[in-house]
Amino acid sequence: MQPSAPAAPTLPDLSDTRIAFAHKSDHELWKAQQLFRIIGNPTITAVGSGLTKAALALHLPIKGMVKATIFQQFCGGETIEESLASAKKLAQSGIGTILDHSVEGADDEDALDHTVAEVLRTIAVAKGRKEIPFCVFKPTGIARVELLEKVSAKATLSAAEQAEWQRAQQRMERICAAAAEAHVPTLIDAEESWIQDAIDHLAERMMERYNRDRALIYSTVQLYRYDRLDFLKRSAELARSKGYHLGMKLVRGAYMEKERERAAEKGYTDPIQPDKTASDRDYDAALRYCVEHIGTVSIVAGTHNEQSSLLLARLMNERGIAHEDPRICFSQLLGMSDNISYNLAAAGYRVAKYVPYGPVREVLPYLIRRANENTSAAGQTGRELGLILAEQKRRKKK
Repeated sequence: MQPSAPAAPTLPDLSDTRIAFAHKSDHELWKAQQLFRIIGNPTITAVGSGLTKAALALHLPIKGMVKATIFQQFCGGETIEESLASAKKLAQSGIGTILDHSVEGADDEDALDHTVAEVLRTIAVAKGRKEIPFCVFKPTGIARVELLEKVSAKATLSAAEQAEWQRAQQRMERICAAAAEAHVPTLIDAEESWIQDAIDHLAERMMERYNRDRALIYSTVQLYRYDRLDFLKRSAELARSKGYHLGMKLVRGAYMEKERERAAEKGYTDPIQPDKTASDRDYDAALRYCVEHIGTVSIVAGTHNEQSSLLLARLMNERGIAHEDPRICFSQLLGMSDNISYNLAAAGYRVAKYVPYGPVREVLPYLIRRANENTSAAGQTGRELGLILAEQKRRKKK
């Protein structure tokens, strides 16, 4: 009698709210429920966002209210040191922290240099800490948006702009060199399409320089752009031909309305996929491609999509890739999709949460985007709220 084949590994149950919210007390769960109820109302979110910005601009005393509500849900703290408490708590559930300095909007040279110094601090803090497996930065934090746009468009730069571009490249170099020296994998975020080409070229150079033995520098592809799956494949081929490892964070994207409006206004082809189905198709195809080429490509799968998360877990199981393989990491934002993060981590997969930090006033643009994202994303708030309510009901039955 032939011995039966070993059973295929089972996939984690992402609807298990006991695991998803074990880290939250009853009071914390209630606060999250109230917050997502408010965020779920587009009118309240729009009015509240405007009033909050106005109140902070007028220096009205609302910082405490913001910090105790939406800031507490989506941010680790105002400083790296405060965020380490969040990192410690996440680590207790087997989840890593991606320190994300989320201050944005400044573009003078002193502010750009300050961002570099802050990113270097996150790398220094992450060095040797298993609970902080990645750092991250936004290219628009180290280079002026208008400059990135001109470089991406291959426009002629003035002498002053050439000097400015040289300084921007030096900032990128400082960060990536520090990450490589500290052996801290560092993610370069994606930006809008009209400034992305300059970023892609810089990221490619940094990966060729520092990813010889393994992926330490990661670029990002937004797969709600119709051209990014092909770009990913070309990037992997280039890495293979030049003998370095490709590091890539895969996300769907964050600037759809802005992208469509600009394309219509300026009369060029809309870079965004025709619909969500196409975005989902390309995202999942990107996961398959990366797993098939795992010898060359390391990925951070940044997604709040349950089906894509389970697909990646299944692909790993089918190919016999260990759950803790350092070349694959799942990632979600702090305060969102805990059902994905905590259940995957409980099953032994590598998971890391983006943990934004910064002064409340300066992180406000990020917080407003999170509120709007939860309001506009199809079913996002409903899913979050439904899971919280299910866990509250489960706890009452105990």
